[in-house]
Amino acid sequence: MSNKAGKAGKSPVVVIGAGPAGLTAAYELQKHSDAHRPIVLEASDMVGGISRTETNNGYRFDIGGHRFFTKVKEVEAMWHEVLGDDFITVPRLSRIYYRDKFFDYPLKPINALTSIGPYEAFRIIISYIKWQLRPYKDEQSFEEWVINRFGGRLYMHFFRSYTEKVWGISGKEIRADWAAQRIKNMSLWKVVWNALTGANDTASLIEEFRYPRLGPGMMWERTRDIVRERGGEVRMRSEVVRVNRAGRRVTSVDVRKWDPEKGDLGTERVEGEHFINSMALRDLIHAFDPPPPPEVVAAADRLKYRDFLIVTLVLDHADPFPDNWIYIHSPRVKVGRIQNFRAWSPEMLPDPDTASIGMEYFCQKGDGLWTMSDEDLRALASRELEQLGLAKASDVIDAAIIRQPKAYPVYDGEYRAALDVIEAWLKGLENFQTVGRNGLHRYNNQDHSMLSAMYAARNILGENHNIWDVNIERSYHEEFQLDRKGKASALAVAAE
Repeated sequence: MSNKAGKAGKSPVVVIGAGPAGLTAAYELQKHSDAHRPIVLEASDMVGGISRTETNNGYRFDIGGHRFFTKVKEVEAMWHEVLGDDFITVPRLSRIYYRDKFFDYPLKPINALTSIGPYEAFRIIISYIKWQLRPYKDEQSFEEWVINRFGGRLYMHFFRSYTEKVWGISGKEIRADWAAQRIKNMSLWKVVWNALTGANDTASLIEEFRYPRLGPGMMWERTRDIVRERGGEVRMRSEVVRVNRAGRRVTSVDVRKWDPEKGDLGTERVEGEHFINSMALRDLIHAFDPPPPPEVVAAADRLKYRDFLIVTLVLDHADPFPDNWIYIHSPRVKVGRIQNFRAWSPEMLPDPDTASIGMEYFCQKGDGLWTMSDEDLRALASRELEQLGLAKASDVIDAAIIRQPKAYPVYDGEYRAALDVIEAWLKGLENFQTVGRNGLHRYNNQDHSMLSAMYAARNILGENHNIWDVNIERSYHEEFQLDRKGKASALAVAAE
């Protein structure tokens, strides 16, 4: 069955995926054009992607923690256009659990000295000085990048174990550009200086942030409704299984429809004038018909992903800790990070006399953690919560498990060369763009995914932005403004 989708003479724009990037592209297109009609195709039954808000018996929970903070003014404007007064301001509190002690994050010298002891603190300083005098000359790995800025001793304590837990590989195998992207302009000296003076120009160390009162999914559910109200479509349970092209031009996509009770409902063809993708690049390349050249397919097969699952536990008493989340560096437990959902928003819980705790596990689809039964995962998470001294396993009165494949694109030794090959081929397509975290294979934050989607929509309207070259550093440390002619300008901002 074919669906030409050209309604009321408007040019159809097919958007693959209803996460932050896909929905932002549709919203931006409608905001600036009456001549285009977005058709958003989402494989699952929920919008928001990894930024969705799941529910269980009235409890709402965030998949991975999503702070709404940005210096990209147009992204911030969209947040407030969509949600307005439904944003709350949340104080940021997070700590590191290491060696059976809690360390404030960002670092507070008195707390750090008390927790780690003066002797080890002295060794950390000496190690830092050593690596400042004799740094790695050519930073290739995550390990080298961090050691150059924090010293080997601090890397051993606070980076190595957690990083390996998150990625499942050594810090030597992770590329330095991931560290430069996620840790940004931090160093040991800067962290200490910020702690002593209160200065801070590092996005990952903000002290408060905005948050939708009902979780991040609220933002994307509202955006979905606005897109529909303005005449666009957001089709759920619509999985793009084939991207059809004629030479350098994409002509249509084949969409598998499904129903949770009836199963497979068959395939339909959706045609469009322009296409914006946010599905994972590896899947996308395999979906093209005819397929790309063999070297492009081979490059896609070299891209890797890290999967994730969260075990949400309801406790029979109020919050066991005040933090938004705690990073667990202890190798004695498998959990990597623990969230307290009330610390994000009290409205995430229906009962104020209970607590809702998210136990986050990093894994690979098909491994032991991923394939554990829900009952066994509940038992594991409850047991580890008790091992960490945060609550008793017997305090757990309910649980829900969410598995999230392809949560994080992996920055290993092969990814950059593979991505270059894929990028070069995709840029040769006339009416096809790819955006977002998995669409660019870039471990970006929500606001950067949105910015890439805004660029894609504006390109359809005649502007000329290179989405692949959007600078992640600039999205935090400079104020982005897009003028009417589509030129990106940036003004440096003072340290906050």
